[in-house]
Amino acid sequence: MSTKTSHMPIFKRRESNARSYCRGFDTVFSTASGAEMTDTAGRTYIDFLAGCSSLNYGHNDPDMKTALIEHISGDGVTHGLDMHTEAKGAFIETFEEHVLRPRAMDHKLMFVGPTGANAVEAAMKIARKSTGRTNIIAFTNGFHGVTQGALAATGNGYHRGGAGTALNDVTRLPYDGYMGTDVDTSDLLRAMLEDPSSGMDAPAAILLETVQGEGGLNAASADWITSIAKLARKHGALLIIDDIQAGCGRTGSFFSFDDMGITPDIVTLAKSVSGFGLPMGLVLVRPEHDVMGPAEHNGTFRGNTHAFVTARVAIEKFWSDERLKADIERRASLIEDGLRTIAGMVPGAYLKGRGMMRGVDVGSGELAGEICAHAFDKGLIVETSGSDDEVVKILAPLTIPDALLEKGLNVLIDAAQSVTSQTTIAAE
Repeated sequence: MSTKTSHMPIFKRRESNARSYCRGFDTVFSTASGAEMTDTAGRTYIDFLAGCSSLNYGHNDPDMKTALIEHISGDGVTHGLDMHTEAKGAFIETFEEHVLRPRAMDHKLMFVGPTGANAVEAAMKIARKSTGRTNIIAFTNGFHGVTQGALAATGNGYHRGGAGTALNDVTRLPYDGYMGTDVDTSDLLRAMLEDPSSGMDAPAAILLETVQGEGGLNAASADWITSIAKLARKHGALLIIDDIQAGCGRTGSFFSFDDMGITPDIVTLAKSVSGFGLPMGLVLVRPEHDVMGPAEHNGTFRGNTHAFVTARVAIEKFWSDERLKADIERRASLIEDGLRTIAGMVPGAYLKGRGMMRGVDVGSGELAGEICAHAFDKGLIVETSGSDDEVVKILAPLTIPDALLEKGLNVLIDAAQSVTSQTTIAAE
Protein backbone atom coordinates (compact mmCIF):
# COMPACT_ATOMS: atom_id res chain seq x y z
CA MET A 1 0.00 0.00 0.00
CA SER A 2 1.39 3.42 -0.89
CA THR A 3 2.36 5.89 1.80
CA LYS A 4 -0.07 8.53 0.59
CA THR A 5 -3.13 6.29 0.82
CA SER A 6 -2.16 4.68 4.14
CA HIS A 7 -1.07 7.61 6.31
CA MET A 8 -1.14 10.97 4.54
CA PRO A 9 -4.78 11.92 5.27
CA ILE A 10 -4.27 12.08 9.04
CA PHE A 11 -1.47 14.63 8.76
CA LYS A 12 -3.44 16.93 6.51
CA ARG A 13 -6.61 16.47 8.54
CA ARG A 14 -5.17 16.93 12.03
CA GLU A 15 -1.69 18.46 11.96
CA SER A 16 -1.33 22.22 12.28
CA ASN A 17 -0.51 24.44 9.33
CA ALA A 18 2.72 25.22 11.18
CA ARG A 19 4.20 21.98 9.84
CA SER A 20 7.15 22.74 7.60
CA TYR A 21 9.72 20.22 6.38
CA CYS A 22 7.09 17.60 5.58
CA ARG A 23 5.64 19.87 2.90
CA GLY A 24 8.80 19.48 0.83
CA PHE A 25 9.26 15.77 1.54
CA ASP A 26 5.86 14.33 0.72
CA THR A 27 6.17 10.79 2.05
CA VAL A 28 5.95 8.92 5.36
CA PHE A 29 9.29 7.76 6.75
CA SER A 30 9.45 4.61 8.84
CA THR A 31 13.10 3.67 9.46
CA ALA A 32 16.51 5.31 9.29
CA SER A 33 20.10 4.20 9.57
CA GLY A 34 23.34 6.09 9.12
CA ALA A 35 22.82 8.64 6.34
CA GLU A 36 19.68 7.05 4.87
CA MET A 37 15.94 7.15 5.57
CA THR A 38 13.36 4.68 4.29
CA ASP A 39 9.66 5.36 3.80
CA THR A 40 6.70 3.05 4.31
CA ALA A 41 6.71 2.18 0.61
CA GLY A 42 10.22 0.78 1.00
CA ARG A 43 12.02 3.58 -0.87
CA THR A 44 15.34 4.65 0.62
CA TYR A 45 16.60 8.25 0.49
CA ILE A 46 20.06 9.68 1.11
CA ASP A 47 19.78 12.22 3.91
CA PHE A 48 21.55 15.54 3.31
CA LEU A 49 19.45 17.29 5.99
CA ALA A 50 20.29 15.18 9.06
CA GLY A 51 17.61 16.68 11.26
CA CYS A 52 18.87 20.15 10.34
CA SER A 53 22.22 19.23 11.91
CA SER A 54 20.65 17.39 14.85
CA LEU A 55 22.05 14.10 13.53
CA ASN A 56 25.70 14.92 12.89
CA TYR A 57 26.60 11.30 13.62
CA GLY A 58 23.80 9.87 11.51
CA HIS A 59 20.62 7.99 12.35
CA ASN A 60 20.69 5.27 15.02
CA ASP A 61 24.42 5.14 15.70
CA PRO A 62 24.86 1.55 16.94
CA ASP A 63 27.00 2.38 19.98
CA MET A 64 24.67 5.11 21.20
CA LYS A 65 21.68 2.87 20.56
CA THR A 66 23.19 0.02 22.55
CA ALA A 67 23.99 2.29 25.49
CA LEU A 68 20.49 3.75 25.47
CA ILE A 69 18.79 0.34 25.28
CA GLU A 70 20.95 -0.91 28.16
CA HIS A 71 20.05 2.15 30.22
CA ILE A 72 16.33 1.72 29.57
CA SER A 73 16.28 -2.07 30.05
CA GLY A 74 18.18 -1.64 33.32
CA ASP A 75 15.52 0.73 34.68
CA GLY A 76 17.88 3.69 34.44
CA VAL A 77 16.38 7.02 35.45
CA THR A 78 14.12 8.29 32.67
CA HIS A 79 13.39 11.75 34.07
CA GLY A 80 15.21 13.44 36.89
CA LEU A 81 14.43 17.17 36.64
CA ASP A 82 17.84 18.61 37.52
CA MET A 83 18.67 16.06 40.23
CA HIS A 84 22.05 14.36 40.33
CA THR A 85 21.96 11.17 38.28
CA GLU A 86 24.61 8.70 37.27
CA ALA A 87 23.97 9.44 33.60
CA LYS A 88 24.34 13.19 34.05
CA GLY A 89 27.55 12.82 36.06
CA ALA A 90 29.09 10.53 33.45
CA PHE A 91 28.23 12.98 30.67
CA ILE A 92 29.67 15.99 32.51
CA GLU A 93 32.90 14.14 33.29
CA THR A 94 33.27 13.05 29.66
CA PHE A 95 32.48 16.54 28.34
CA GLU A 96 34.99 18.04 30.74
CA GLU A 97 37.72 15.57 29.75
CA HIS A 98 37.38 15.67 25.97
CA VAL A 99 35.87 19.09 25.21
CA LEU A 100 36.52 21.63 27.95
CA ARG A 101 39.95 20.75 29.38
CA PRO A 102 41.75 20.44 26.02
CA ARG A 103 40.58 24.00 25.27
CA ALA A 104 41.31 25.36 28.76
CA MET A 105 37.64 26.33 29.08
CA ASP A 106 36.47 26.91 32.65
CA HIS A 107 32.79 27.12 31.74
CA LYS A 108 29.99 25.77 33.92
CA LEU A 109 27.25 23.65 32.30
CA MET A 110 23.68 24.87 32.58
CA PHE A 111 21.06 22.42 31.37
CA VAL A 112 17.99 24.21 30.07
CA GLY A 113 14.79 23.30 28.24
CA PRO A 114 15.33 20.87 25.37
CA THR A 115 15.43 23.35 22.48
CA GLY A 116 18.10 25.59 21.06
CA ALA A 117 15.78 28.55 21.45
CA ASN A 118 15.57 27.92 25.18
CA ALA A 119 19.37 27.87 25.38
CA VAL A 120 19.44 31.27 23.67
CA GLU A 121 16.74 32.58 26.01
CA ALA A 122 18.83 31.51 29.00
CA ALA A 123 22.00 33.03 27.54
CA MET A 124 20.32 36.39 27.01
CA LYS A 125 18.89 36.35 30.53
CA ILE A 126 22.29 35.50 32.02
CA ALA A 127 23.95 38.35 30.14
CA ARG A 128 21.33 40.85 31.24
CA LYS A 129 21.47 39.79 34.89
CA SER A 130 25.27 39.63 34.95
CA THR A 131 25.79 43.10 33.42
CA GLY A 132 22.69 44.92 34.63
CA ARG A 133 22.07 46.02 31.04
CA THR A 134 19.21 45.10 28.68
CA ASN A 135 20.43 45.69 25.12
CA ILE A 136 21.64 42.73 23.04
CA ILE A 137 23.55 43.30 19.82
CA ALA A 138 22.62 40.79 17.12
CA PHE A 139 23.27 40.66 13.39
CA THR A 140 21.50 40.66 10.06
CA ASN A 141 20.39 37.22 8.87
CA GLY A 142 20.96 35.71 12.31
CA PHE A 143 18.62 32.97 13.45
CA HIS A 144 18.43 32.20 17.16
CA GLY A 145 14.98 30.67 17.62
CA VAL A 146 11.33 31.71 17.53
CA THR A 147 10.41 32.01 21.21
CA GLN A 148 9.85 35.61 22.19
CA GLY A 149 13.27 36.58 23.54
CA ALA A 150 15.28 34.61 21.00
CA LEU A 151 13.02 35.88 18.23
CA ALA A 152 13.93 39.46 19.10
CA ALA A 153 17.50 38.56 18.10
CA THR A 154 16.41 36.64 14.98
CA GLY A 155 16.52 38.63 11.75
CA ASN A 156 14.12 36.76 9.50
CA GLY A 157 11.05 38.91 8.83
CA TYR A 158 8.70 35.97 8.28
CA HIS A 159 9.43 34.49 11.68
CA ARG A 160 9.43 37.88 13.39
CA GLY A 161 6.00 38.52 11.93
CA GLY A 162 4.64 35.55 13.84
CA ALA A 163 5.33 37.15 17.22
CA GLY A 164 2.21 39.29 17.28
CA THR A 165 3.88 41.78 19.60
CA ALA A 166 6.85 44.13 19.87
CA LEU A 167 10.33 42.57 19.91
CA ASN A 168 12.51 44.88 21.96
CA ASP A 169 15.94 45.38 23.53
CA VAL A 170 17.97 44.20 20.53
CA THR A 171 20.15 46.35 18.28
CA ARG A 172 20.75 44.80 14.88
CA LEU A 173 23.94 45.48 12.94
CA PRO A 174 25.34 44.16 9.64
CA TYR A 175 27.06 40.77 9.76
CA ASP A 176 30.45 40.17 8.20
CA GLY A 177 30.16 40.56 4.41
CA TYR A 178 26.67 42.03 4.54
CA MET A 179 27.88 45.25 2.92
CA GLY A 180 30.33 43.59 0.54
CA THR A 181 33.84 42.25 0.93
CA ASP A 182 35.40 45.72 1.03
CA VAL A 183 33.56 46.81 4.19
CA ASP A 184 34.57 45.61 7.65
CA THR A 185 31.30 45.89 9.54
CA SER A 186 33.07 45.52 12.89
CA ASP A 187 34.29 49.08 12.29
CA LEU A 188 30.68 50.26 12.34
CA LEU A 189 30.08 48.52 15.65
CA ARG A 190 33.28 50.02 17.05
CA ALA A 191 32.26 53.52 16.00
CA MET A 192 28.79 53.19 17.50
CA LEU A 193 30.06 51.78 20.78
CA GLU A 194 32.63 54.55 21.12
CA ASP A 195 30.31 57.42 20.18
CA PRO A 196 28.18 58.54 23.17
CA SER A 197 25.73 60.08 20.69
CA SER A 198 25.25 57.00 18.50
CA GLY A 199 21.99 56.21 20.27
CA MET A 200 23.08 52.65 21.03
CA ASP A 201 22.43 51.57 24.59
CA ALA A 202 25.39 49.88 26.28
CA PRO A 203 25.04 46.20 25.41
CA ALA A 204 24.69 43.32 27.82
CA ALA A 205 25.92 40.95 25.14
CA ILE A 206 26.92 40.53 21.53
CA LEU A 207 25.23 37.44 20.09
CA LEU A 208 26.36 35.78 16.86
CA GLU A 209 26.70 32.58 14.85
CA THR A 210 30.11 32.06 13.26
CA VAL A 211 28.26 30.48 10.32
CA GLN A 212 24.65 31.54 9.88
CA GLY A 213 22.79 28.31 9.24
CA GLU A 214 19.27 29.48 8.43
CA GLY A 215 20.49 32.87 7.26
CA GLY A 216 22.13 31.46 4.13
CA LEU A 217 25.41 29.87 5.30
CA ASN A 218 27.14 33.21 5.69
CA ALA A 219 30.53 32.41 7.23
CA ALA A 220 32.26 35.14 9.20
CA SER A 221 36.02 35.44 8.96
CA ALA A 222 38.20 34.68 11.96
CA ASP A 223 39.49 38.27 11.87
CA TRP A 224 35.96 39.69 12.08
CA ILE A 225 35.00 37.38 14.94
CA THR A 226 38.19 38.29 16.80
CA SER A 227 37.41 41.98 16.35
CA ILE A 228 33.89 41.48 17.71
CA ALA A 229 35.25 39.54 20.70
CA LYS A 230 37.69 42.36 21.51
CA LEU A 231 34.94 44.95 21.28
CA ALA A 232 32.73 42.95 23.60
CA ARG A 233 35.46 42.72 26.22
CA LYS A 234 36.45 46.37 25.90
CA HIS A 235 32.89 47.61 26.34
CA GLY A 236 31.79 45.25 29.10
CA ALA A 237 29.48 43.10 26.97
CA LEU A 238 29.39 39.31 27.13
CA LEU A 239 30.24 37.45 23.94
CA ILE A 240 27.63 34.79 23.20
CA ILE A 241 28.42 32.30 20.44
CA ASP A 242 25.31 30.48 19.20
CA ASP A 243 26.82 27.13 18.18
CA ILE A 244 23.52 25.30 18.03
CA GLN A 245 23.75 24.45 14.33
CA ALA A 246 27.42 25.16 13.57
CA GLY A 247 28.80 23.28 16.59
CA CYS A 248 29.37 19.61 17.42
CA GLY A 249 31.75 19.21 14.50
CA ARG A 250 29.61 20.65 11.73
CA THR A 251 32.25 23.19 10.64
CA GLY A 252 35.22 20.86 11.15
CA SER A 253 36.00 20.87 14.88
CA PHE A 254 33.79 20.50 17.94
CA PHE A 255 33.19 24.24 18.34
CA SER A 256 32.89 26.44 15.28
CA PHE A 257 35.18 29.01 16.94
CA ASP A 258 38.03 26.59 17.65
CA ASP A 259 41.45 27.93 16.58
CA MET A 260 40.17 31.52 16.39
CA GLY A 261 41.88 32.56 19.60
CA ILE A 262 38.70 33.57 21.40
CA THR A 263 36.97 32.35 24.56
CA PRO A 264 33.26 33.19 24.49
CA ASP A 265 31.64 34.12 27.78
CA ILE A 266 28.63 31.98 26.86
CA VAL A 267 28.15 29.21 24.29
CA THR A 268 24.77 27.76 23.38
CA LEU A 269 24.46 24.16 22.20
CA ALA A 270 21.52 21.93 21.25
CA LYS A 271 20.76 19.91 18.08
CA SER A 272 23.62 17.36 17.91
CA VAL A 273 24.85 17.71 21.48
CA SER A 274 22.86 14.58 22.41
CA GLY A 275 24.42 12.75 19.46
CA PHE A 276 21.27 10.72 18.80
CA GLY A 277 18.63 13.28 17.89
CA LEU A 278 17.28 13.39 21.44
CA PRO A 279 16.20 16.83 22.70
CA MET A 280 18.82 18.57 24.83
CA GLY A 281 19.73 22.22 25.36
CA LEU A 282 22.96 23.28 26.99
CA VAL A 283 24.49 26.62 27.95
CA LEU A 284 28.20 26.92 28.72
CA VAL A 285 28.87 29.95 30.93
CA ARG A 286 32.06 31.23 32.49
CA PRO A 287 31.98 31.00 36.31
CA GLU A 288 31.95 34.77 36.88
CA HIS A 289 28.72 35.01 34.87
CA ASP A 290 27.00 31.99 36.43
CA VAL A 291 24.54 34.32 38.16
CA MET A 292 21.19 32.55 37.94
CA GLY A 293 19.78 31.54 41.30
CA PRO A 294 18.25 28.10 41.96
CA ALA A 295 15.42 27.48 39.47
CA GLU A 296 15.61 31.08 38.24
CA HIS A 297 15.75 29.65 34.74
CA ASN A 298 14.15 26.24 34.86
CA GLY A 299 11.90 23.81 33.03
CA THR A 300 10.43 20.40 33.68
CA PHE A 301 12.58 18.90 30.94
CA ARG A 302 15.85 20.71 31.66
CA GLY A 303 18.41 18.07 30.96
CA ASN A 304 17.34 14.79 29.42
CA THR A 305 18.62 11.63 31.06
CA HIS A 306 18.39 9.57 27.87
CA ALA A 307 20.25 12.32 26.02
CA PHE A 308 22.99 12.28 28.67
CA VAL A 309 23.53 8.58 27.93
CA THR A 310 23.92 9.02 24.17
CA ALA A 311 25.82 12.33 24.46
CA ARG A 312 28.46 10.67 26.61
CA VAL A 313 28.96 7.96 23.99
CA ALA A 314 29.09 10.56 21.19
CA ILE A 315 31.84 12.53 22.91
CA GLU A 316 33.87 9.42 23.76
CA LYS A 317 33.48 7.90 20.31
CA PHE A 318 34.01 10.93 18.10
CA TRP A 319 35.94 13.54 20.11
CA SER A 320 38.54 11.60 22.08
CA ASP A 321 40.91 11.74 19.09
CA GLU A 322 41.33 13.49 15.71
CA ARG A 323 39.86 10.85 13.41
CA LEU A 324 36.46 12.44 12.85
CA LYS A 325 38.05 15.83 12.32
CA ALA A 326 40.17 14.37 9.51
CA ASP A 327 37.11 12.68 8.02
CA ILE A 328 35.20 15.97 8.05
CA GLU A 329 38.02 17.74 6.25
CA ARG A 330 38.12 15.09 3.53
CA ARG A 331 34.35 14.97 3.08
CA ALA A 332 34.12 18.76 3.07
CA SER A 333 36.46 18.75 0.08
CA LEU A 334 34.19 16.29 -1.74
CA ILE A 335 31.17 18.50 -1.02
CA GLU A 336 33.00 21.57 -2.24
CA ASP A 337 33.89 19.85 -5.52
CA GLY A 338 30.26 18.86 -6.07
CA LEU A 339 28.93 22.31 -5.30
CA ARG A 340 31.45 23.91 -7.65
CA THR A 341 30.05 21.76 -10.42
CA ILE A 342 26.56 23.06 -9.66
CA ALA A 343 27.78 26.65 -9.40
CA GLY A 344 29.22 26.30 -12.89
CA MET A 345 25.71 25.69 -14.25
CA VAL A 346 24.22 28.91 -12.91
CA PRO A 347 25.61 32.33 -13.86
CA GLY A 348 26.62 34.23 -10.73
CA ALA A 349 26.24 31.24 -8.40
CA TYR A 350 28.81 30.87 -5.63
CA LEU A 351 29.71 28.62 -2.70
CA LYS A 352 28.95 29.45 0.92
CA GLY A 353 29.64 28.03 4.37
CA ARG A 354 32.47 26.14 6.01
CA GLY A 355 33.40 22.52 6.75
CA MET A 356 30.41 20.23 6.19
CA MET A 357 28.02 23.14 6.56
CA ARG A 358 28.07 24.08 2.90
CA GLY A 359 25.83 25.26 0.13
CA VAL A 360 25.60 27.04 -3.20
CA ASP A 361 23.78 30.31 -3.70
CA VAL A 362 21.96 30.03 -7.03
CA GLY A 363 20.48 33.52 -6.75
CA SER A 364 16.83 32.49 -6.68
CA GLY A 365 14.65 30.78 -4.11
CA GLU A 366 12.50 29.39 -6.90
CA LEU A 367 15.49 27.81 -8.64
CA ALA A 368 16.95 26.42 -5.41
CA GLY A 369 13.56 24.98 -4.48
CA GLU A 370 13.17 23.32 -7.86
CA ILE A 371 16.62 21.74 -7.57
CA CYS A 372 15.83 20.35 -4.12
CA ALA A 373 12.41 19.09 -5.22
CA HIS A 374 13.90 17.33 -8.24
CA ALA A 375 16.61 15.82 -6.03
CA PHE A 376 13.96 14.46 -3.66
CA ASP A 377 12.17 12.83 -6.58
CA LYS A 378 15.47 11.09 -7.33
CA GLY A 379 16.02 9.92 -3.74
CA LEU A 380 17.88 12.73 -1.97
CA ILE A 381 16.69 14.79 1.01
CA VAL A 382 18.17 18.28 0.78
CA GLU A 383 16.89 21.70 1.81
CA THR A 384 17.28 25.41 1.10
CA SER A 385 18.45 28.30 3.27
CA GLY A 386 18.81 32.07 3.12
CA SER A 387 16.61 35.14 3.29
CA ASP A 388 14.89 34.11 0.05
CA ASP A 389 15.68 30.37 0.26
CA GLU A 390 18.23 30.94 -2.47
CA VAL A 391 20.92 28.60 -1.09
CA VAL A 392 20.93 24.85 -1.72
CA LYS A 393 22.21 23.68 1.65
CA ILE A 394 24.01 20.41 2.46
CA LEU A 395 24.00 19.15 6.05
CA ALA A 396 24.90 15.51 5.46
CA PRO A 397 25.88 13.49 8.55
CA LEU A 398 29.54 13.99 9.39
CA THR A 399 29.93 10.21 9.38
CA ILE A 400 28.42 9.54 5.95
CA PRO A 401 30.56 7.06 3.97
CA ASP A 402 32.45 8.75 1.15
CA ALA A 403 30.80 6.57 -1.51
CA LEU A 404 27.31 7.46 -0.30
CA LEU A 405 28.24 11.13 -0.06
CA GLU A 406 29.45 11.09 -3.66
CA LYS A 407 26.29 9.26 -4.74
CA GLY A 408 24.15 11.94 -3.12
CA LEU A 409 26.22 14.71 -4.67
CA ASN A 410 25.77 13.14 -8.09
CA VAL A 411 21.99 13.08 -7.55
CA LEU A 412 22.11 16.77 -6.64
CA ILE A 413 24.30 17.61 -9.63
CA ASP A 414 21.93 15.73 -11.96
CA ALA A 415 18.97 17.56 -10.42
CA ALA A 416 20.65 20.91 -10.97
CA GLN A 417 21.53 19.95 -14.53
CA SER A 418 17.96 18.93 -15.26
CA VAL A 419 16.42 22.06 -13.72
CA THR A 420 18.85 24.49 -15.29
CA SER A 421 18.48 22.83 -18.70
CA GLN A 422 14.71 23.18 -18.50
CA THR A 423 15.11 26.84 -17.44
CA THR A 424 17.36 27.49 -20.44
CA ILE A 425 14.90 25.85 -22.84
CA ALA A 426 12.01 27.84 -21.39
CA ALA A 427 13.96 31.07 -21.74
CA GLU A 428 14.61 30.32 -25.41
